[in-house]
Formats: sequence, structure tokens, C-alpha cells
Amino acid sequence: MPEEFAPAITMQSAVVTLVPMTVEHIDPLFAATPRETLRYFLSWPREWTLEEFTRYMMVNIHNPKARVFAVIQNATGAVVGTSSYIDLDPGNRSLEIGFTWYVPGCRGTAENSASKLLLLENALERVGCERVTLKCDSRNAHSRAAIAAIGATFEGILRKHRILQDGYVRDTAYFSVIREEWPRVKEHLRARIAARAGSGA
Repeated sequence: MPEEFAPAITMQSAVVTLVPMTVEHIDPLFAATPRETLRYFLSWPREWTLEEFTRYMMVNIHNPKARVFAVIQNATGAVVGTSSYIDLDPGNRSLEIGFTWYVPGCRGTAENSASKLLLLENALERVGCERVTLKCDSRNAHSRAAIAAIGATFEGILRKHRILQDGYVRDTAYFSVIREEWPRVKEHLRARIAARAGSGA
């Protein structure tokens, strides 16, 4: 049997630990996630209850083309977000980092950058990817700025790309990091983490 592509593993840095998401992480993640967090996602829980949120998360956890991680803040041991490998494409040695959000206090902080560093480093150095995609709803200015800030290259807008759960037809902003760019992006992320850790942000 061929080796699994991009297997879910635990990844750790000085700031955060990424662990494969399990049901035990869902309750604290739900408690710390404001409802409006998922407003730009393709889908969301139909009711904002722990039961529906759990069902929503379990669908993604059991998706064979996804690897869902809980982001643990090392300083507190708290679940402060989630991020995933999705759209796994072993034939083209590519994947996407997506299905990502952080609790309000950890947005734009060292935790966010440290998570991206771990995910990109694993994908481009260990898994052997040629390309990592990052994308978001084109209306989501915060996410677009955050993706650009890690050093990813903006590739353009795919128009009328996806139909959301509520029927809205969204345009999607595409970014990527390719293997040749990774050394530059890696150094940029390391400097960004150091700056934010030093400032307490």
C-alpha cells in the first residue's frame, strides 16, 4: 500500500503545537469561536449550537482529502484555532492550507504565523510539495491581508468560483507558495514570529 500523502502528525514550535483534531478539541474551540467567524466560509453549522458545530467539524475531520489540526497555544495549553491541509493532490505534489481560523485574541499574532510556518515547512520540506495553495473569499479583506503578510504570492481572482451555503456566488482570491519561494518565505515568517513574540502580540 502506498504511503499516505501528507499524513496528520503533531507539529510543534516554541509558540504553538498543531495536533490532529479530535472530538475533545471541539468543545473548547466552539466556546472560543464567535459565530461571525465563519461568515465567509463555503458552509457553516446550520444552527449555532455545540451539537451542530460538532457535526460540522466531524464531517471535515473524516474527509479523506483533509487533515484537520487543532492549534494549541503552548503558553496556556488552550485551543486557539484550527487549520487544515485540504484538496490533497499527491499526483501533482500539491495541497491547500485552508479551513483556518483563530480565536479573536490570536488573530494577527505570533500564533498565526507560527502555525503557518509549521504547516508550510512540513508540506514543502517533508511531504515534498511543489505548491501550497491558500485562498479565501475575495470580500474577506482581513484574510487576504493576512495571507499576503506571510509572504504568499497573489495569483488573482477566480470569478463566480463557488456557491456558498446561503446561495451567494463568491469570487475567490488565490495565493500560493511554491518550492522555489519557500526559503524566502520561511525567513520572512521566522522574522515575523520573532517580532510578534518580542512585542507580546
